[in-house]
Amino acid sequence: MVDTNHITSARAGKIATMRQSEEDQPEQNQPEESPPQNAPPPKESVRKFSLRERFTLWMVSNGAALLLRLIGLTLRFRLEFEPGSTYDGTNVGLAIYCFWHRCVIPATWRFRNLRASVMTSRSFDGEAIARTIARFGFRAVRGSSSRGAVGAFLGMRRELELGCSAVFTIDGPRGPIYVAKPGPVLLAKTTGRPISCFYVAVERAWVLNSWDRMMIPKPFSRAAFRMAAPIHVPADASEERMKALHQEMQSALERCRAKAEAMLG
Repeated sequence: MVDTNHITSARAGKIATMRQSEEDQPEQNQPEESPPQNAPPPKESVRKFSLRERFTLWMVSNGAALLLRLIGLTLRFRLEFEPGSTYDGTNVGLAIYCFWHRCVIPATWRFRNLRASVMTSRSFDGEAIARTIARFGFRAVRGSSSRGAVGAFLGMRRELELGCSAVFTIDGPRGPIYVAKPGPVLLAKTTGRPISCFYVAVERAWVLNSWDRMMIPKPFSRAAFRMAAPIHVPADASEERMKALHQEMQSALERCRAKAEAMLG
């Protein structure tokens, strides 16, 4: 057994020494926090994989990234925004973005290289997703609504503090489809950042027989992007108010899907 009291005391002593050392330095010598895009993920958040698994991950992530890039370059987007939207088609505001899992492929292409962080699980599939989206400028925060939820929540809060938007596939990782989880509402309450819901509909797509009815856009398809007005969560919101805002987020997601699909005729 590991002596946790000894470890805790040692860590506390080290932290106290580091804090004292920082206090002794002049304030003007404190370095500014570097941009988060190139910062590596915490080591403890990444599980170890066998040689065979690492090879499979390399094949899957590179193949998926290549396929997405080839398809994405051919998509023809039409964009619509409700008043006050935090994204204008080019620039993305610091916010908490939520969308349905089934449109993750066109959404990844639309939000590429826009300084955003995505929650992914620590599973093999989560690792494949993390490696794939990294090629499009996304940062992966490990955890999910079912496992590692607290650590993932804290990780997403830290990403917002560092200037990266937080992105949630809000009915993932396993559904049920089109049912929004409440995590973003709590995150908005604790950070003061708004919730922005959106959806990407695709005119022609291969639809997988999966829980989320995942869409893989066909080349040269039209894509319709619709974003809702931001939802603001007060820092002193009561439990009842939080439930009401969760329902407002659910309604915004449903509205965006209906509007985006209608844009395609």
